[in-house]
Amino acid sequence: MTILQQLTSPQVTESFQWIDKLPAKFFIRMGINLLSVLVLIRLIYYKNYRRADLFLTFFVFNIIIFLLTYMLNKVVMSMGAAFGLFAVFSMLRYRTEGISAKDMTYLFMVIAIGLISAVSKGGWDELSVLNGLILFVTWLLESGLIMRKEYSKIVMYERIELITPERREELLKDLRVRTGLDVHRVEIHEIDFLKDGTRMTIFYH
Repeated sequence: MTILQQLTSPQVTESFQWIDKLPAKFFIRMGINLLSVLVLIRLIYYKNYRRADLFLTFFVFNIIIFLLTYMLNKVVMSMGAAFGLFAVFSMLRYRTEGISAKDMTYLFMVIAIGLISAVSKGGWDELSVLNGLILFVTWLLESGLIMRKEYSKIVMYERIELITPERREELLKDLRVRTGLDVHRVEIHEIDFLKDGTRMTIFYH
């Protein structure tokens, strides 16, 4: 039996009949949802932070939330069940050191886009406007047009004599020379007088 004959066999045809039961609006909503997440993650998140390791997490979370919410939205739920579902979503978090507050913010946004795309009662045009508004506000905040973007790094510093408030400008100048970054402030976390070192966060534009 050839591949074409296998694909057109009655058994295979019957197994894909469930697709015909899905309304056209499901595929439209799914398409808008995936396009919105693609723009958010590929054109905004990756452009600013150059991290590709969370792509799978973002897209899988979004698709699961969309499908789960879409199916549950077809069932009449009680108020208690609705609050329970919200509580489950509110507890979604990653307890790992590799994910920052900004990564968590983007994770929340992909979940929110999935929820909006699944439960919105409007048409495709209204859904596109809602998702577009989220994307526009995120791009505006990340572009630096409203406020100059500030970056940070944690460094170990050995010239412990410069950490006093009186020598702060000298400390900043030394950090600028060493790192090549426009360091404008620091936040000291730990001081080790035995090893003459300190752990600090430097902030730069």
